[in-house]
Amino acid sequence: MENKRRIFLKQACAPVLMAALGIPVLEACSKEEGSEDSGTSPTKSGPVTINLSNAQFSDLGNVGGWVNYLAENLLLIRISTTEIRAFDNACPHQGNRDGWSFADNTFTCSYHNNSYENSCSGSLRCYSTSIANGILTVSR
Repeated sequence: MENKRRIFLKQACAPVLMAALGIPVLEACSKEEGSEDSGTSPTKSGPVTINLSNAQFSDLGNVGGWVNYLAENLLLIRISTTEIRAFDNACPHQGNRDGWSFADNTFTCSYHNNSYENSCSGSLRCYSTSIANGILTVSR
């Protein structure tokens, strides 16, 4: 009988204590649908055109250069002299858009340190792109 009680207390006490202290147990790694704060605004739709000569996109001039274009919710990465990939900048884990870093062909979200490849077969939503006359067009 004492052993069953001990097992029950071990399993039940942590969530009860966390709830009593006001620590959200189930919400910590979830996102609210339709959240409108600056980190989780909804994905925009429609084509985006970007003038690559704009100083804001100067990092895309070199292979491996990247930009988190928050105004259009895009992560942009220069793959080669003729290719730039575009991804939705919402982290698949929690939806945050503003905490990205890039190293070793991997985007990392700073909120929970989750990493995602810069490949269109990975977890980040990838959009088709084209470059003509210094203008990048992202189709989404």
